[in-house]
Amino acid sequence: MNVQIKQKIGFGVLFAATLLVVVPIVAIIGLIITKGWSAISWEFLFSMPKDGMRAGGVFPAIVGTFYLVSGAILFSLPIGVMAAIYLNEYAKDNALTRLINLAIINLAGVSSVVYGLFGLSLFVVFFKFGVSIISGSLTLGIMTLPVIITTTREALRAVPKSFRQVSFSLGATRWQTVRHSVLPFALPGILTGAILSIGRAAGETAPILFTVAAFYVPDLPKSPFDQTMALPYHLYIISTQIPNIREDYRYGTALVLVGLVLIVNISATIVRARYRRKKW
Repeated sequence: MNVQIKQKIGFGVLFAATLLVVVPIVAIIGLIITKGWSAISWEFLFSMPKDGMRAGGVFPAIVGTFYLVSGAILFSLPIGVMAAIYLNEYAKDNALTRLINLAIINLAGVSSVVYGLFGLSLFVVFFKFGVSIISGSLTLGIMTLPVIITTTREALRAVPKSFRQVSFSLGATRWQTVRHSVLPFALPGILTGAILSIGRAAGETAPILFTVAAFYVPDLPKSPFDQTMALPYHLYIISTQIPNIREDYRYGTALVLVGLVLIVNISATIVRARYRRKKW
């Protein structure tokens, strides 16, 4: 068997693996759009639920999801980036840092239910924040930290060492080197971590189930210590707990959630691509 045949077989296997991943995703999105599009309207997007959550809109759930994701990113992104900078640029390679790296990798695979129980114990009970937006945001922020740290470190490692060497040779300090010669070129990778974190935080149900989510709130939240509705939990409730609800209402809620995540991801991807072209 010559090299060309081996390459064709390899490409065929990779293409088949790609189809196994892409086709189910496309099918799921197509099903959600087909069954949920008829429910989308201004009333559905910007009105309160009514008739026992069998009708009306999902506006409070949209607002609650926005608050939770924004709070989680505001908490986790600065801390995650700073931790990655320290581990990659300052910390020495010893047993302690290797243990920390292993812990970060393991935390990225921990079930979201565990993070929910941790947030319940720490923020709701110990710090007495109660079941509130701040408890849910901090829980989601901790859950997304491993992803942000890992992707930021990989982005920093991708910057050539020659950039650092040239900066040091010109008399720059380590922080000046990181600030002006490393971070600008690692920013697209850092944005990738932020995009992944936003997608995960917006779609999680278990952490907010223990820390913030409410079955129904008649008014929009007025402070970080209020409860709020959220799209993932709202979708779970109307799909499992409320009988005789229209099918298009359930799929319409799922379509709004998928659409919001998709819009945020596309926007961040465009910003990342433009910044990458500008820097390189």
